[in-house]
Amino acid sequence: MEVLKVSSKSNPNSVAGALAGVIREQGAVEIQTVGAGALNQAIKAIAIARGFIAPSGIELTCVPAFAEITINGEERTAIRLLVEPRDMHR
Repeated sequence: MEVLKVSSKSNPNSVAGALAGVIREQGAVEIQTVGAGALNQAIKAIAIARGFIAPSGIELTCVPAFAEITINGEERTAIRLLVEPRDMHR
């Protein structure tokens, strides 16, 4: 599964486009964030991507989880968001 890394400086519209593309091609994507600013940008991107994908009858679901990652040799706690499609007509 593809992992999109989002920072506090990421452009939500750009992330949303990438997110929608990966969902259409692969069916699911994982977004990785570290820090409140990065999580904020990721959530905005998911909301924007939902608008891109909803007209085709697909709703997005988001499942958050913690993950321990290493950045520059330092252990950090990340939040990973698993974004998957759900048929709106269920």
